[in-house]
Amino acid sequence: MPRSQKSKLQASEKRRQAQAEAQAGENAQAIAVVEKESTASFPPQYEDTAQIQPPVRASSTSQWYRRAQATTFTSLGASWARSDAEYNNQDYDRAYEAAYYTENVGEDSLTRKPGLLEQFLLYKYKMKQLILKEDMLKIIGHHYEDQFPEILRKASERIEIVFAVDLKEMDSTRQSYDLISKLKLPNNGRVRAGRGLPKTGLLMNILGMIFMKGNCAAEEDIWKFLGMMRVYAGRKHFIYGEPRKLITKDLVRLQYLEYRQVSNSDPPRYEFLWGPKAQAETSKMQVLEFLAKVNDTLPSAFPSYYEEALRDEEERTQARASAIAKVIATSRAMPRNIFPPLVKPEFCYYLDKKI
Repeated sequence: MPRSQKSKLQASEKRRQAQAEAQAGENAQAIAVVEKESTASFPPQYEDTAQIQPPVRASSTSQWYRRAQATTFTSLGASWARSDAEYNNQDYDRAYEAAYYTENVGEDSLTRKPGLLEQFLLYKYKMKQLILKEDMLKIIGHHYEDQFPEILRKASERIEIVFAVDLKEMDSTRQSYDLISKLKLPNNGRVRAGRGLPKTGLLMNILGMIFMKGNCAAEEDIWKFLGMMRVYAGRKHFIYGEPRKLITKDLVRLQYLEYRQVSNSDPPRYEFLWGPKAQAETSKMQVLEFLAKVNDTLPSAFPSYYEEALRDEEERTQARASAIAKVIATSRAMPRNIFPPLVKPEFCYYLDKKI
């Protein structure tokens, strides 16, 4: 083998080794942080208040949302104390600050595992790193491999009801996974550039509120609802940044929400509707299914909303069928002689002979 080719191969091998070592170091760091944070207690402002919320009833939108938001933001707890912008300025080794799970006294190890895995999955999402099964097994312990599918299911479901992201297998050979936003928001749900947590869960909840308010929700109702999530206009949120800008500017610009002045209102009042992107990427049934999962029930448990969602599904199906029929009809009506006739083979042979 020529010396130059040999040296190139050696250099390539060194690069691969360096990358593998760097990845191993990052994984070890993530594991160490998760293990350390798993015993942390919730800060007072995120204590679980779900137990004091009234039970969900189909007849009460307000009760639905009190329960939904108690489940969404307090049953898991949180200590993501930095906003996305603040996070981007931190060193890698100080970036991950989460305690989505509290280890209770007397709790068995298997019960703790979904919480540990949750933290690791969110850490990988925030760092924009692929999630490998072998790394997840390091988090929960290889002796729990038989229980891994169930542990992973519980962890991913808890993340789903908070952030509206789905855990999907990206490569069956490598057994790699990633958290994917339910809506096609920029940067896989982060909305803004850089690292951070998804904003999809907030948007799905707002879309649900609009749906349950008759497909048009007054701005004051939206902020009252968001207040149950401890999300306030003008107050920087540890996940969403400045909520008013996110909701009335960013999501409106991206056409997921419509924000308009109420006709003849003086002083001016505003209301929210679904934007065209939301109409295209999701449906009332999908939003209802998401909120039902948050409440640990079925969409049919809310009859009036469920019936409206079924009607919406039927209308969408009919609209798609009509559009397909129109395309087929148009293609059949096209004139068949718009292209010049093909030259016959014998004519080509005649031309060749003459030349």
